[in-house]
Amino acid sequence: MKLGRNDPCHCGSGKKFKRCCMSRVSKQHAQVFDDVDAMLTMNPNLSLDELNTALQHKVQDRNNQPHPDFCGVTPTQMANWLYAPFDELQWVTIRTPDDLSSSPVMRYLALILDEAMAQEGSFKATSKGNLPTKLVKQASELLPEFAVAQFSQNISINEFAGSNEDKFNALHYTRVLAEISGIIYRRSGRYHVKKSAQKQYQALGIQVFFKPMLEAAISNYNWGYLDGFEYEVDLRTFWLFMLWRIQSHNSVDQLVEEVMTAFPDLLQSLPPDDYFSAERKLSVLIGSRFIERFLQFWGFVIIGPRRYLNAEPVARIVQVQPLLKHTFQFTIKT
Repeated sequence: MKLGRNDPCHCGSGKKFKRCCMSRVSKQHAQVFDDVDAMLTMNPNLSLDELNTALQHKVQDRNNQPHPDFCGVTPTQMANWLYAPFDELQWVTIRTPDDLSSSPVMRYLALILDEAMAQEGSFKATSKGNLPTKLVKQASELLPEFAVAQFSQNISINEFAGSNEDKFNALHYTRVLAEISGIIYRRSGRYHVKKSAQKQYQALGIQVFFKPMLEAAISNYNWGYLDGFEYEVDLRTFWLFMLWRIQSHNSVDQLVEEVMTAFPDLLQSLPPDDYFSAERKLSVLIGSRFIERFLQFWGFVIIGPRRYLNAEPVARIVQVQPLLKHTFQFTIKT
């Protein structure tokens, strides 16, 4: 995807490309001009075609060299991870695991589908348009089966249980993804499972919806939906890079440092205030939107809820779950 000068910058700052990362591109262009000068100095009789060919090789060589700011990923590889559609990603294989019982999202989706299938393909929504209380209770009762259950929290602030859908973020997230994915829809006060989805579920089971739901979570779902942060950074652009790094070392603090190094322009959209630095704000966003309400909802990792000890930030370490390794296999060599 080619960015125009007035397009929104890919880094998520909300600024136009010409006023953001275009400056970095300008530096790269300056390096190319230096290469031209060097080549013409050494070979003053080069034709224009010969010069263009030599430059193309230079640019290709540079783009295929591991970049230290990208933790050894090349610019060519990074461009694919940032801009390629879900089904065209390279240097990673995304599989549907045979066993999805450890994934809260997929277990909740199965409950929704089973409830509809038991009633000829649909069930009644609440007056607010939410999932019925019966289904919410069933979803809450699954909590002990998930790895995240080892962290005890008050149910009123628990992401994985609640008295209704409004107080049960992971279930609400699942329902929204199912709608985005075109698996279910609400009409006339009822939730319906699409006819095609019913046939798929009956023939292939819950696994058939794993990749469509995952793609919806990455490409179409607004990661800021469930939080109240006033500043907006679209972390979805960097999801695969972040996933690769957190799988490598498990440290949220190290992940934040690596993101700031690879994409320093992100901090421009997070101005510091009297309470938090731009770096701290980015850390909160990554911890909340990427770790807790993406990876943890899916069952890919778990992370302890404690953030502070004696008023000091706690180093947050994720526990990578088998489901993540069964789903994503990276072939990046650094």
